[in-house]
Amino acid sequence: MNRPSLSLHIPEPISRPGDPPAFHNMSLPAVGETRRPDELEHERNMRDLPYGLIRVLDDQGTPRGPWAPRIDPQVLLKGLRAMMLTRAFDERLFRAHRQGKTSFYMKSTGEEAISTAQSLLLGKGDMCFPTYRVLSWLMARDYPLEQLVNQIFSNEKDPLKGRQLPILYSARDYGFFSISGNLGTQLGQAVGWAMASAFKEDDKIALAYVGEGTTGEGDFHEAMTFASVYRAPALICITNNQWAISSFAGIAGANETTFAAKALGYGLPGLRVDGNDFLAVWAATEWAVERARANCGATLIEFYTYRAAGHSTSDDPTKYRPADEPEAWPLGDPVDRLKQHLIALGEWDETRHAALAEELGQQVRTSVKAGEAVGTLGKSKPSVREMFEGVFRDPDWRVIEQRRELGV
Repeated sequence: MNRPSLSLHIPEPISRPGDPPAFHNMSLPAVGETRRPDELEHERNMRDLPYGLIRVLDDQGTPRGPWAPRIDPQVLLKGLRAMMLTRAFDERLFRAHRQGKTSFYMKSTGEEAISTAQSLLLGKGDMCFPTYRVLSWLMARDYPLEQLVNQIFSNEKDPLKGRQLPILYSARDYGFFSISGNLGTQLGQAVGWAMASAFKEDDKIALAYVGEGTTGEGDFHEAMTFASVYRAPALICITNNQWAISSFAGIAGANETTFAAKALGYGLPGLRVDGNDFLAVWAATEWAVERARANCGATLIEFYTYRAAGHSTSDDPTKYRPADEPEAWPLGDPVDRLKQHLIALGEWDETRHAALAEELGQQVRTSVKAGEAVGTLGKSKPSVREMFEGVFRDPDWRVIEQRRELGV
């Protein structure tokens, strides 16, 4: 038989360095077009949602459509402040890395609306299982900046005692589970935590983040199975920021279908949301939270956004995408869009915005100086005795002997 030869398909991004930015392949339903079913609706009746896009704010900053939420303007202002503080902190600590004051840093630029809105919406007892680009969750809950700086510098006052890499924060009292550098592990932890809450007949829910690239790992699919089978009160959030380090989203399957559509294979609702629209993030999260608290189980949410900065301080995005691509992103900047909405409401103006930016910049500078006074990378370290604390409730004899040998 004369059979045709096979060929392996290798996905390629539309544009590379030197090319003009190209987003003509994006599917963007109109603002307000995607329908909003009742929170308690059965999943079988909402299988169209993963192919829509929940959008609330139009180009003039006006909310439109069935997903438009009612949010107190003071909450919106708090959200704007947290997003601006995150951006100011990112810029200053990125420079600190360039000055050799820390070994590593990662920005959240362009993604601040997602974790800010969700942090303000979820309860104090709920638990966030984060990735490393959700710093604004802590900013929205007024986590002390000096503690963040000390952790990044790994100095003597590092609240994590030098046990985590920079930016791998942990803040239990702020509903923020320890960040893991092993991507995907937090999903199983979140679903397990949520199952435990339901088993104890508690009222707390879990929220977990994962990047679109990590959806190709086994941890994601195992967590989805458990979330579905046991109706875990959990929100599984995919931050589709178009790039997984230097691999574009097509490598993870974005060219075949939406990431929200992965919910269909597990019998879970899947929502696809404009992640640069604070109000859309709030509305979709509120919907999923109500569903989880009503014992209807988990929801998968794809936040469609864009990683405006590099993956980390060790990455140069101009090597794999057009240098001006971030400015061409069709869904705009989340900070600017929320600012525009507040101005349209009559609650904000450019003068107050500039004043707040200056105030937050000064707050960040003050906190960084306080951390520098304690010590930057290699110039101040937690005590060696911290290696032996908080490891075992009853120390093993070998630990006791090692500590004796070190004289600590």
